[in-house]
Amino acid sequence: MKEPNRILFVSQEIFPYLAEETPIRMLNRKLPELFQSKGYETRTFMPKFGDINERRNQLHEVIRLSGTNLLIDDTDHPLLIKVASIQSAHIQIYFIDNEDLFNKRRGITDTDGKEYEDNDVRSIFFSRSVLETVRKLRWTPNIIHCSGWMSALVPLYVKKAYSDTPFFAKSKIVLSLDENTYQTPFSTKFSQKIIIDGIRKNDVRSIAGFPVGYEELMRLAIDNSDAIVYTSGNINTRVSNYAETSGKPIMKTTDNDPQQYLDFYNSLLTPDAV
Repeated sequence: MKEPNRILFVSQEIFPYLAEETPIRMLNRKLPELFQSKGYETRTFMPKFGDINERRNQLHEVIRLSGTNLLIDDTDHPLLIKVASIQSAHIQIYFIDNEDLFNKRRGITDTDGKEYEDNDVRSIFFSRSVLETVRKLRWTPNIIHCSGWMSALVPLYVKKAYSDTPFFAKSKIVLSLDENTYQTPFSTKFSQKIIIDGIRKNDVRSIAGFPVGYEELMRLAIDNSDAIVYTSGNINTRVSNYAETSGKPIMKTTDNDPQQYLDFYNSLLTPDAV
């Protein structure tokens, strides 16, 4: 019997864990449910921001997956994995947590609306933690769907650092572009912080030595992705122009019809796709 296709959803925001019902959060909630209903296996990850109520949402730690330390910019960051279920959708959500980077703080900004200075480290930690956890699960995704700029390093890590890893060697990466950006560029040391075994300086040459804004980060993500989807009509114009010239398959949708994703992903799974 043929094994089902597997999709890994790496999402910055998912409803109802972040309460406001934005189109992106609702889409990230609906897609895993749709694909599971069609016979796919799915795993879904998001950051465990501090404003997510653990008791109300019934989060609990997965001891066997926790305990890894990730070294970023000469600092060890312990990884905690928590999980919760959306009962009505029959899906589980894995949460990437760390006491200092996520649990003690809310989303992207503080209570005054100021972006956290270490959002660069938080994005690195989130992306690497997802991939390390999937390896621990010994689960091989056919497609990796990345939603939100905090997941934008996943394509680079998969294509460069994990390119020889059996779990990801054949994975197709779909980058989801939306209207959510960040305003404060990452520091000039960002390109150094993201380097791990398997990533060469040449792989991050496009962002080396200067502040890395949203546009630079997303161009790097596009370079290392296999396909792109537009989930908003308000995408940064320079980013979308770069995507258009990349030569990669693009699905444009403004109504976020989940069925379109099903058709598009099935096309990527055909033997000669991408």
